[in-house]
Amino acid sequence: MTEFTIPQQLESERLILRMFREDDWRSMHAHYSNPECTRYTLGRVLTEGESWRQTATLAGHWLLRGYGPYALEEKASGAMIGAVGLWYPVDFPEREIKWALNPACWGRGYASEAARAVQRVAQAAYPEQPPISFIHRDNLASLRVARSVGAVFEDEIDFRGRRFQIHRHPLIDRA
Repeated sequence: MTEFTIPQQLESERLILRMFREDDWRSMHAHYSNPECTRYTLGRVLTEGESWRQTATLAGHWLLRGYGPYALEEKASGAMIGAVGLWYPVDFPEREIKWALNPACWGRGYASEAARAVQRVAQAAYPEQPPISFIHRDNLASLRVARSVGAVFEDEIDFRGRRFQIHRHPLIDRA
């Protein structure tokens, strides 16, 4: 049995951050099938089968690393609207906070709200190394989210043939 290093569920003002369920792939497909959503990450839209497998990857990350991205559930509607959480594929430079929202939910502050909740649990679990967000340099919307939660530009590197920026998340004042 895997021992998780962060809580399996969190709550913020408007969101429940929880483990993925099988039917969440349909909501994630709204993200993965949209070219604006995948332009800077996957570089292409996904089929339904690929969206299912990508959602299974998000869920499986918890078993392999002891932490992972959360499924975001909007409290008011009960709708699953995306994913935010800790993510660390083997070829990434460090553990990161990632976000991926259904485009119908963009501009409402959900990514920032969820990222702040993840910052707190990340600091409690890994106080020696605040996470990064690893963002394609042209992904202006994602760069705005990183800045809105206090992440600071640290470096820009070549990754998978493209330029990505490393933004370091702040230590949260516990006082």
